[in-house]
Amino acid sequence: MIESNDLLKLIKSRRSIKKLKPVSISRNVIEEILDVAVSAPSAHNSQPWRFIIIDDEKVKIKLAEAMAQAWQEDLSKNGLSRIEIEKLIEASKKRTINSSILIIPCLTMEDMEKYPDDRRKKAEYLMAVQSVSAAIENLLLAIHAKGLGACWRCAPLFCMEAVRDVLKIPNEFDPQALIEIGYPLEQPKMPSRKPLKSLISYNKWR
Repeated sequence: MIESNDLLKLIKSRRSIKKLKPVSISRNVIEEILDVAVSAPSAHNSQPWRFIIIDDEKVKIKLAEAMAQAWQEDLSKNGLSRIEIEKLIEASKKRTINSSILIIPCLTMEDMEKYPDDRRKKAEYLMAVQSVSAAIENLLLAIHAKGLGACWRCAPLFCMEAVRDVLKIPNEFDPQALIEIGYPLEQPKMPSRKPLKSLISYNKWR
């Protein structure tokens, strides 16, 4: 059994890895990692997550291109020059395509509670988002424990229809993230964190 201190060190040593080596990763390894992901807690034990694994180069390229096109439209509204936009898009596409594996976590409300009022509907949807996020964190930690690198990107939230179209995702499933996985080509340092004392309070707000 893993020592508690070793587990805490493993968790704290995880980093977002943006430079990945595109080396083949077996489906057995990916499914082992996902088996850890789905052990996460979820609201009502509804398990409102589904995962699409992309290990086909053609599908990766098609997805990257579709997402880039949607992003280009957004960037053009930000006042950036054509050269700046092209630079950002090409760098993003390269990261995605160079990954060994892509995983798209999706959210489903299928087994969540059904309410007639908007207040509780919103709360229930947020509970599903939190549940999927817990599974993604488990996924990232399992990837790290396997000696692999990964980066959690939220781009699908900004181009759901493009992602749905490429991957043939039904409308009742919402793509939530893009997890790029591969062997790490960098060892990033711990990014700055706000002091813990500024983030916590006991018994009441401040």
